[in-house]
Amino acid sequence: MLVSLGSAMFILIIIQTGGSQSSPDALSRVIQGIAAGVGFLGAGEIVRQSSQKSQQPEIHGLTSAAAIWVSAALGIAAGCGLWQLGLIGALLTFLVLKVFKRLEKHS
Repeated sequence: MLVSLGSAMFILIIIQTGGSQSSPDALSRVIQGIAAGVGFLGAGEIVRQSSQKSQQPEIHGLTSAAAIWVSAALGIAAGCGLWQLGLIGALLTFLVLKVFKRLEKHS
């Protein structure tokens, strides 16, 4: 929730201060910065999950990292006023996470 809120706030700051009208690239740069910053959060989640000592290297945390990244995108959509896109994205995210959890239990 904090990633979505932070992403929406960064977008709203640019929109409210008029940065997107004075510099057309401002909004694009903010979105790029959010995506890069959240990528580091996701990488930290993967590294944290896979730092256990085992004989074979395993990758853990990819779903969590992807969920963090998607929550940033949902925040960006909300900040830009694209509530329909945000709603559809949130519903699809819940659907995907639910389906994968069910598939994981069966395997």
